[in-house]
Amino acid sequence: MSIVAGRWAILEPGSEPVRDAAVRLDGGIIAEVGGRAELVARHPQLPVVDGDLLLPGFVNAHTHTYGVLAHGIPQAAAVTDFWSFLTDYWWPRVEDALDQEMIATATEWAVAEMLRTGTTTFYDILEAPRSLPAALAAQADVVERMGARGILSFEATERAGAEVARLGLAENVTMVGRGRTGAAGLVTGAMCFHTTFTCSERYIREAFALADDLGVFCHAHVNEGTYEAETALARHGLRTIELYADWGVLSDRFLASQCVQLSGKERELLAQHDVRVSHMPLANCEVGGGIAPMPELLAAGVTVGLGSDGYLNDMFQVMRGAFLIHKGRLCDPQVMPARTVVSMATTGGARALGLDGTVGRLAVGFAADLQLVDLSLPTAPTAHNLYEQLVLWRSGTDVTDVMVAGSWRVRKRELLGVDLARLRARVQEQAERLWTTA
Repeated sequence: MSIVAGRWAILEPGSEPVRDAAVRLDGGIIAEVGGRAELVARHPQLPVVDGDLLLPGFVNAHTHTYGVLAHGIPQAAAVTDFWSFLTDYWWPRVEDALDQEMIATATEWAVAEMLRTGTTTFYDILEAPRSLPAALAAQADVVERMGARGILSFEATERAGAEVARLGLAENVTMVGRGRTGAAGLVTGAMCFHTTFTCSERYIREAFALADDLGVFCHAHVNEGTYEAETALARHGLRTIELYADWGVLSDRFLASQCVQLSGKERELLAQHDVRVSHMPLANCEVGGGIAPMPELLAAGVTVGLGSDGYLNDMFQVMRGAFLIHKGRLCDPQVMPARTVVSMATTGGARALGLDGTVGRLAVGFAADLQLVDLSLPTAPTAHNLYEQLVLWRSGTDVTDVMVAGSWRVRKRELLGVDLARLRARVQEQAERLWTTA
């Protein structure tokens, strides 16, 4: 047991920051929340760790850990649109060239980056046809060893043939089973398929049926650019979300990522059926997909989590992107306030991943997943500006300590148990293998 305290604390993201707060931890769970002086007086025998700002660990609601291997990859020609991004670059140069050794090494680096920058929980989507079967097992071994909280899935697809399609769904079923008996319940599984333009109606219905049987959510990329909705219209006479509604699969167990190019009707359907959404502001810009209508979805009551998409693993940078781009799109500096963005990166992500009640807040009964952030700012943090100070003028390098399930993973800015220099060398070696293979 121990006490972790902050000169400032965000206990319930979105609510007012408080001064001199602390949590008492017992067996990986938050057992008590209160003022620092009060808890120390009540439990004088317990060790105390003090920091500047105490807040929940971030929840990265959508990432591709293997994406790190594509950073700086040589390109013969620039991609011209989202379809070109997939067919000329991402599929042949990255996903179709991955093997399990590459995946495990990239996962280790990405998890290290996330832990060092305050992310304690993440949802990962792997598509690597030639790595099946047991690709998720290779990932899970890494995540369990590093002590992060992860939900892992394979992005099942029919684009690579019937056998890969069968193996992809089976990979998710196996991972869900392993997650229910794994290390401390930290690494679990979900169901996942790619899109309506790479999967048939029969296949998509099968994925949702498996998710229902297993009691997990089902994830898909949705309208990341204009291509998917245009293709759905051409093939079926309906836009993507309308098509899912027609098939009867929209529900609160559907996690729809990206959701960039949405019609008004599609926004209404997402809200009507309580579909959960994950938002990747930086990656959407990088691939030229557009800017997703997240303020509108939030106003409609849609659950929205924040994700890195494997583009950058520092959630401070992702939060800053979400804070800024929607103000520019709508020409309104009041949209997407900082406290909303911090909520998306914590409680919003937890709800999107079905982990509300477990992570995302510092409350009694929640997991002891937390971080301490250095507030050595040029101007003083106060209750009225702390969210803005955090989103605009802090970064992952300001995270000093990180805890997952009651165990320290980062102490005094040092990632425990990982030789970063050796790991970096291995990542570079696997990146060169990937680039050569592709």
